[in-house]
Amino acid sequence: MALLSNLTTKCIEPCRSALSELLANILEGPIACLISDAILHFTREVAESFELPRIVLRTGGIASFHALASFPLLREKGYLPIQDSRLEEPILELPPLRIKDLPVINGCNMEALCELLKLVVQETKASSGLIWNSFEELEEAALATMLNMLSIPIFPIGPFHKLCPASSRSLMMPDKAMDEKLFLEIAWALANSNHPFLWVVRPGQIHCSEWLESLPSGFLEMLDGRGKIVKWYPQLEVLAHPAVGAFWTHNGWNPTMDSICEGVPMICMPFFTDQLVNARYVTDVWRVGLRLENVWDREKMNSVIKKLMEEKEGEEIRERMSLLKEKAKLCLRPGGSSHESLQRLTNFISSY
Repeated sequence: MALLSNLTTKCIEPCRSALSELLANILEGPIACLISDAILHFTREVAESFELPRIVLRTGGIASFHALASFPLLREKGYLPIQDSRLEEPILELPPLRIKDLPVINGCNMEALCELLKLVVQETKASSGLIWNSFEELEEAALATMLNMLSIPIFPIGPFHKLCPASSRSLMMPDKAMDEKLFLEIAWALANSNHPFLWVVRPGQIHCSEWLESLPSGFLEMLDGRGKIVKWYPQLEVLAHPAVGAFWTHNGWNPTMDSICEGVPMICMPFFTDQLVNARYVTDVWRVGLRLENVWDREKMNSVIKKLMEEKEGEEIRERMSLLKEKAKLCLRPGGSSHESLQRLTNFISSY
């Protein structure tokens, strides 16, 4: 919240200055519009100062944005702030979400968060249009809701990574989201599953640990080559490999889309914000994965692995995922929903 607040209050003039310099050096005709992330709502003021139309971009899912946009209403209805005694309660206004699925930022001021989200929605409504990293067949109901709520042109042209390769580097520091106990339970669940695995553990990901120091002595040797732990890997290349039978993920939108596009069923273990919404859609709407809910011990984790990899339910999930993969592939081809949406977007921009 502090970062977002600083961006909102301190970046208007630097953004205006940078855009002014950019426009002064453009030699090939006028600029049609400014495209900026919806969370950077201050860019509306900057765009208007140059008389530029502003199109907003959302790299996350449509359903998670709907949940975020509903925070003021959910607060009014008493769902927020979240109470531990009501975690399993369904949210009638946002099926299939439960209260525990709301994309909250733990520890932040709820009033400040609601005010920020109110501004984001307000400035998105005031934009000329909205680009989404999703496709119609995946989030049809959420898309219809957003069209009704925002009343602006919407262009779902995803999956983005199939249109343009993503950078393999990040300026962000790794999340330190896992304590040592959880790390060890995951390690033993993987080892005891008797399935081969590739596990990415980023340096600094485990609290109070540089990398794998928490593993018991002899753990890696015990695996006898059945498991491999690495610091980084090319996620898309691995998911595309036919040997991969499941993807254990926190369900950020990018890995969720990667998994769908490569047809790999998911084991969902979300931690915070939109990961919670995405995981619920994976398991309850698209039904292409299983979720570890309030499960932090190796036996239950191992049970989920076996269910997905060995049992009939896992076979049914793989069949549904195969169909969803095909939809993701078809939407980008000529005549597909994302292909047509991208054409509409280019025509829309060209009309300025």
